[in-house]
Amino acid sequence: MSMEMDQLVQLILNGTGETLYMTLISTAIAYVIGLPLGVLLVITEKGHIRPNPYFNSVLGTAINLLRSIPFLILIVMLFPVTRAVMGSAIGSKATILPLVVGAFPYIARMVESSLKEVDHGVIEAAQSMGASTLQIVWKVYLPEAKPSLILGGAISLVTILAYTAIAGTVGAGGLGDIAVRYGHQRGITSVMWVTVVFLIILVQVVQLIFNWLSRRIDKRLDQPSGAKKSGPLDLLPRFAHTK
Repeated sequence: MSMEMDQLVQLILNGTGETLYMTLISTAIAYVIGLPLGVLLVITEKGHIRPNPYFNSVLGTAINLLRSIPFLILIVMLFPVTRAVMGSAIGSKATILPLVVGAFPYIARMVESSLKEVDHGVIEAAQSMGASTLQIVWKVYLPEAKPSLILGGAISLVTILAYTAIAGTVGAGGLGDIAVRYGHQRGITSVMWVTVVFLIILVQVVQLIFNWLSRRIDKRLDQPSGAKKSGPLDLLPRFAHTK
């Protein structure tokens, strides 16, 4: 079985568009949920600015439980919910819901890991200046962890991109669906290889963009070895109006 070149090109372009749609929309929504959860995991930990061990334990356990479910099984488990919320359990639009559910716990842990890299002495300095919890999160944690958060964003996007390929096995649409329907079920191996190449290209483009953004934002990468990192005194301009 074969396929005309113009048909193949149109098929791949449509699949790439669906994959990008699912990936970008679900990543944005997953970050809206996962970012504040990651912040909560850090600030409620023992020894941090708002310690609450019980809340931290419950939240951490819930996130770990969701992360433990293989994504393909998660999609199937969520079929009734997806059908009720999205009106259908298949298709690129419907798949956004399970993608978000599968991605936000992963993003929460990525954010937690990034924020924990912030020097605790800088946090203590902000507290001594009378900064509130929200100010510390907004003016210290997030700015100081920004390069790491951006690199984490690249990993999250690539992970969700891989999820879309998995979702293609149950009719989600996108490149994964094309690879299964045409490459596997119909035996058109050329389609399989083209979709693999396009997925590799998408991953590389995402990684290059986020690496570039990280280098642009993290000015410390341009400093010579041994140059002074940001410290408590660097916080003074950020809290100039703190009462």
